[in-house]
Amino acid sequence: MPTTAQYDIDVPETMRAAVLVAPKQLEIQERPVPRPGPGQVLVRVEAVGVCGSDVHYYEHGRIGDFVVRSPMVLGHEPGGTVVALGPGARRHTPGQPVSIEPGVPCGRCAQCRHGRYNLCPDVSFYATPPVDGALCEYVAVDEDFAHPVPESLGAEGAALLEPLSVGVWASRKGRVAPGSRVLVTGAGPIGLVALQTARAFGASEVVVTDVAPQRLAVARELGATATVDARGTRLADTGYEPDVLLECSGAPAAAEEGLRALGRAGRAVLVGMGGDTVPLPLAHVQNFEIEVTGTFRYANTWPTAISLAASGEVDLPRLITHRYALEDTTSALTASTADPSAIKAVVCPQPA
Repeated sequence: MPTTAQYDIDVPETMRAAVLVAPKQLEIQERPVPRPGPGQVLVRVEAVGVCGSDVHYYEHGRIGDFVVRSPMVLGHEPGGTVVALGPGARRHTPGQPVSIEPGVPCGRCAQCRHGRYNLCPDVSFYATPPVDGALCEYVAVDEDFAHPVPESLGAEGAALLEPLSVGVWASRKGRVAPGSRVLVTGAGPIGLVALQTARAFGASEVVVTDVAPQRLAVARELGATATVDARGTRLADTGYEPDVLLECSGAPAAAEEGLRALGRAGRAVLVGMGGDTVPLPLAHVQNFEIEVTGTFRYANTWPTAISLAASGEVDLPRLITHRYALEDTTSALTASTADPSAIKAVVCPQPA
């Protein structure tokens, strides 16, 4: 068994990284290229999706109890190519395209032992303080969390398997099945992958709500049965009674309206990260025996996500509206507020 890393290419000693040093202050810094440890692979990062959490850290320096107290590399949606194997790593060969699952759990706690590793209290998750993220040229990662993908997906498709996994987990939690009637509130990137995942899981109807007409138009392109402009139409007035609510906006009003719309024995899955409290229509929840559950990231979703993307059942490229070089990461982080047409921004860390 090799005791030193095996390299496919000449890897430089240093790399560029997009580092958040203070709220609204991002620097492109030179940092050492990580060396893969035992059981790890070194991945050349070729595409990184920009998530709402990246934007939130950039603007506020924190998300709830997660506070950026020292400079941190952003980004947790990477795709790229394996270029080196650490000692004992045997699952990959250099040159393999991969999608990186950004959270590595402890593997020993009660949650991990029961397969709920997304709830591991000791998980090391990219771009969650104090762990650095993937908006850089190279990352070293546990080989079990570097998922091989078909070359046809490309690095951008590999990167967007992370948000797609959020949609897969939401549909699983909501037990979406053939014939399900589904309501998706919020047509941002997560809502649009939740829509497509629900259709792929067999939903016969998927209605999508949002306040942005441009995003509702994309939802219709991607298979929404109907869309509702929440600025002027109340769900209660539509008469629609879904079996499953996938709340992807994080807006308290959307969560409340979605809960009220659910039919008897309906299931509400709260995906969007909003405020700490949401008005709960308690009588409706009790009288209709509504199940309400949260989601936190995902677990064991990458094989399904890869299959859905590779087969074309989910159209990930349609979500990408903006592309940036690493040195333009600040523009990528502000795209969603600067441009109403923005859905998903992708940063390409490698030099052109």
